[in-house]
This record gives sequence, structure tokens and C-alpha cells, in this order.
Amino acid sequence: MENSTANKTDKKGLYLVLISPHGLIRSKNLELGRDADTGGQTKYVVELASALAERSEVHRVEILTRRIFDSEISADYSRSREKINDKASIVRIEAGPEEYLRKEMLWNHLDSFSDNALEYLREQKQLPELIHSHYADAGYIGTRLSNQLGIPLVHTGHSLGRVKRRRLLASGVKRDEIEKRYNMSRRIDAEEETLAAARLVIASTRNEIEEQYGLYDQYQPDHMTVNPPGTDLEKFYPPTGEERESSIAAEIQRFLREPGKPFILALSRPDERKNIRTLVKAYGKSSELQKMANLVIIAGNRDDIREMDTGPQDVLKDLLLLIDRYDLYGRVAMPKHHRPEDVPVLYRLAADSHGVFINPALTEPFGLTLIEAAASGLPIVATEDGGPSDIISNCKNGILIDPLEIQDISKALLKILCDTNLWHQYAESGLAGVTRYYSWESHAKRFLDRVRPVLEQVEDLIPPRLARRPMLHHDRAIFTDLDQNLLGDPKSLAEFLRVMKDNRKCSTFGIATGRSLQSALKIMRRYGIPQPDVLITSVGTAIHYAPQLTADSAWARHIDYLWQPKRVRKLMESVPGIELQSSSDQSKYKISYNIDPQHAPSLEEIYTLIRQDELSVNLFFSFGQFLDIVPIRASKGFALRYFADTWDIQLDHILAAGGSGTDEDMMRGNTLAVVVANRHDEELSHLTDVDRIYFAGESHAAGILEAIDHYDFFNECIVPEITESKAGT
Repeated sequence: MENSTANKTDKKGLYLVLISPHGLIRSKNLELGRDADTGGQTKYVVELASALAERSEVHRVEILTRRIFDSEISADYSRSREKINDKASIVRIEAGPEEYLRKEMLWNHLDSFSDNALEYLREQKQLPELIHSHYADAGYIGTRLSNQLGIPLVHTGHSLGRVKRRRLLASGVKRDEIEKRYNMSRRIDAEEETLAAARLVIASTRNEIEEQYGLYDQYQPDHMTVNPPGTDLEKFYPPTGEERESSIAAEIQRFLREPGKPFILALSRPDERKNIRTLVKAYGKSSELQKMANLVIIAGNRDDIREMDTGPQDVLKDLLLLIDRYDLYGRVAMPKHHRPEDVPVLYRLAADSHGVFINPALTEPFGLTLIEAAASGLPIVATEDGGPSDIISNCKNGILIDPLEIQDISKALLKILCDTNLWHQYAESGLAGVTRYYSWESHAKRFLDRVRPVLEQVEDLIPPRLARRPMLHHDRAIFTDLDQNLLGDPKSLAEFLRVMKDNRKCSTFGIATGRSLQSALKIMRRYGIPQPDVLITSVGTAIHYAPQLTADSAWARHIDYLWQPKRVRKLMESVPGIELQSSSDQSKYKISYNIDPQHAPSLEEIYTLIRQDELSVNLFFSFGQFLDIVPIRASKGFALRYFADTWDIQLDHILAAGGSGTDEDMMRGNTLAVVVANRHDEELSHLTDVDRIYFAGESHAAGILEAIDHYDFFNECIVPEITESKAGT
């Protein structure tokens, strides 16, 4: 071991090395947002180094990053050494070509970085006690230095390859392009290797550990800990009165009839997952809320909504339509522009008005805005899903809500707005909690507390031998309907969920339902069903991926082909015995009707009518009373096959479980399939002679478990042969 007792003599304190080879890192005026590599991570590493250097037990902190000589960027990045403060420095290591390279292009130069960093560290009078790597490339370097020097490695991933791969696939980037552009297999291999080598992995939330690191073979939760990032308390602080004279205050006031009322402030991107629409509905349906407070929505910047991407465009259009529907003019402010420096002022304005900050997102991995609001003396209301539960548990400064329940949202907001004593209690508790748990000072203290056992541990930590898969993703999947299959038998549901969790390393778990996204999430929450890896909703017209409900925008573009919803609705107005379902059951790519079988024409007659009008659609009739009309390219089966193709999973390694008519095309073909015993009436009885469709004797989730055994799904995936008699039919 190089890190001998001799290296530790006469030391004045800990010597810590942080590694972050990519991005533009300097001590001041960080160029945040210049490119994809110069963002939160670079800021985090510099602020962490600075905060650690303030600790008395720390003698020296160094950030090892890449030295760059490039006329296109500042000469700052060519300096071999730069001071952050008296005890912290940036050391730039030469590796690869002189010019600036994005992180995906650095992989072939990381071994050179490792060798040069090793040479630098061996030249020092004292070896560091700890190496802390940031992101996968630094993990690759840190693993090598740790193994060569015998110095313990701590790792922070910041983002993970397996999660990013899902997000890229959802955006429509092809597998080969992902590999070519992002070196994804090398990145994921490096992450696996780093997780095996690291004595400790630091994450921002418990959810990140379980839902993101849990996707990896080398997942070792006992060697992982939560330490949320710090907040700049010099930027976010309680109101002083000066904020009332700001330009953003004037911008908001021009929207409002009574600008002196408290603000309900929401600040996020115009993203479906941020769930701003439900907030506007809650405000619009509550005359008491409208009487008590104004609603201020900061949803990104826009010039012309028509020129925005489809996702943000749809969200903003819906918000404007809801404002009109509930006649909220004069009570809702939704300015078109704001600057980064306006954000702290917005929190202070809301706090000065004795308002509330709300984050109603469907899922929130961490919740940085909640910490910023708390640091500004502003009580919060937040989704109970993900990181906010940790924040409110620590800060005791607000109320958790079910983001899908309108009454829950309005009740929580009114509780805080109507109780002055509670408002002050939450404001003061939030300020104390942020200082204790979310300042950089507290972050650095917790960091040292967490790593102290690692520093004191002298024996080598041998990671468990875990089976490795040759692929970047699962090689099989189970997709099931929601209502007929998973609901109705809590005991078998619990067992099914346990089996899926035990096999999550090899199998994707998907739910395919006719329900809308919000309806599906609501019923899943009620029955304790965790978010699946893939959620297909609205009869196959929408696909979302865990862990952040990332919408598959490529699928949406694909099914938009020949879709003419206005013409469909106009045509169906003349059909007897049918009526539109409620607006909450409709979506951009699904038109849903209730059918009275006594008066409505047959499904074949409706099809004929639609074709005569030269409309290209798919029709789905289910439960004897529901009719869904979707684009010609959309269905549960099409969505499942799109997923299989995108994620490179063989169809005969996918088990599709159904119980009603909308599930049929998901089960036909080369998939393995099961019809649960509690199928709706006889809708699927005609499939009894179809190969690879197993009719279970058990109902609900027990029927799926029966099929898992029948196909030996998690072992050999026994695929039934096609018999001669059936092959000819």
C-alpha cells in the first residue's frame, strides 16, 4: 500500500482530492450553461471544495480537472494551478489534445489523465487521504488511482448512464446514435466498475439510490448515503423590502387586479410532469383560494408559444385555456420572461406578501426550488413523491400533498394562507432547517461525518461478486394491464410486485392501460403500486419512462401521422347512442365515448362510417360500454412493439398480460401472453386457440404469477412451438 503511515506524519489535517475532468472549471465566474458540460456539476465541485476548505479538520483540498489550451475559450483554463481560497486549489492535468472536448469525447484520454494524475500525486509530500470522483469519467480515473495508491474512493454520479439512455431513447435518438455520440457502453461499464470500487457513494436523495443506482449490477445500498447539495444563502434570503421596487415585481403587478394579496408562487419548466395544470384547476375551482391569494406562475421564457416545442407548447396552451375557462383574469400572473437573477427576488416577493410556494410535480427527484423557497422565508406545499418528503421532514416548513388530488392541493394552500401563526412557524422553521441541512457549511460537515468511517477503515473492502450482464439494459419485460390485472386482489398484487422487484436486474416492468397518465398514477398510488419502468397510457397513445416520468416524444411524433381529431369529433356527433366522456378522459391523441349498446350501431358500422369519411384511426371497444378512437399508428400493441424495438428486446422475451378488449393486439403475435381468469366477460375468449396465449386459472396478479411459472419466464423463457394445424390457420 502506497498510503503508508509515513505519508501521514506531520500532517496538519486532511488532504482531499476531488476529480472532475470535463467541463470548464475555474474558481470564479463559472460559465454556467455555456454548454451541456458546464452546469450544475462544475458549480457543485467548486463550491464543495470551497466549503470543505473552511473546515478546521481539513488542511488541503484540490480539484483535479483537465488542462485546456484553446483560443475559443478563456486562457484561465490553461493555467496549471489556480487558487480557490487559502486551502483549496484547482490543479489542471494534461490529457489528450489541447483543445476543449465535450465529455463524450474524453474516454480515450482518461488513461492518460490517470497516469499524469498519478505522477502528480506521487510528487506531493503527502498523499491524499481520500479521492472523491464526480461523474462516470472521474469514477474511471478515481478507480485507477484508488487501486494504485491504496486510497479510498468516494463517488458522486450526478447523472447515470442507464437513466440517461432511457431519456435519450424517449426523445427519439436511435440506439446506434446513442452509442456513437455518447459512448454509452463505456460509460455504463465505468459506472459499474466505480460502484464496485467505491467505499462510499453519495446521492442527493434516498429515491436516487433506490430508483437510479438500483438499476446497476453493482448496487450496494449499504455503501451509499444521502447528502443533499448545499444552497447559496448569500443569494437566497428573506425579504428586505427592496424587492418591491424590482422590475419583476412591476411585471407581475400588471397582471393583477389586487397585487397586494398573498402570492401562490409556482416556478418550473412548462413540462407535463410539473403538473401546473392541476394547480390552475385547483385554484380555478376554489373561490376561497381566489379570494385569499393571487396565483403567480413562472413557467420558463417564451416569445411565441406557436414556435415552441410540442411539449411546452401544449402545457402553456392548456394553462391559458384553463385561465379562460375559470375566468381567472386579474388573479393569475404568467409573465413571458424572467431573468436568472429574478428568481431569488420572486421568492422574496412571495414571502413578503405572506404567500406560499408550491411544487405540484407528479414526481420530483430532489426539489431544489423548495430549498430556495425555504431559504427565502417562504412556506411550501409540495408533492409527496420523491425528494420533497426529505426536505419537509428536515425543515418542518410545509405540507406534502397528493399532486393528483385537486382538493388536497387547495386544502393545503388554504391551511397555510388562513393561519398567520402557522405561516410564521413554517417560515421560521424553514430558515432554520435550510441552515442546518442544506447550507454548504452543513453539507461539508455531513460529508466529513460520512467519510470518517471510510478513512478509519484499514482493511480492504471486497465488493460482493455480482453477476454481470453483457447488455446495457434488460433482456426481457413484463407488460400488464392495470385495472383487470393488478387491482382486485391485494395479496397476489403484493406477491407480484415482490417478484418484479427481485428480478428488476433482468426484467423491465411495464404497465399498459387505457387510463390517462394522471388517472393511472392516481389509482397506482391508491393501491401502492410503484412507478413501473415503462408506463403506456391512454390506450397506447403515450409512453413515459421511470424514474422521472420522461415522455417519449418520438412516439408522440410517430402517432401524429394522419391524425385529425376535429374531423373525428364532428363525424361522431351524428352517431346515435354515444356521448363524449368527461374532459379528463380525453387526451391529445385519444377521443373517448360512452356507448349505449341498445341504441348505438355496431363497431363494424362505426368503422365503415369512419372509413367512408377517409379518416385513418384505430377503434377500441371495451367493457361493453367504452369506445376509444386513437391514431392509426397507436394501440397498446403498437406501443409495446415500439418499446421492444427501441430497447432491443425480443418479442418472445416479453410477457403481455391482459383482461379486456384493448389488450388484444398487445398479446397477439410473437409475444408471450396471458389472459387472467377475471377477464371481462368473453371479450378475449376467441384467443383460446392462439399460440403463446396462456389462459390462467387464477385471477388478477395471481394469474400473471401463474404465467411466469408456466413460461419459466425468469429462467429459460420457454416459447411454445407453433403447431402445424395452427400454423396453417
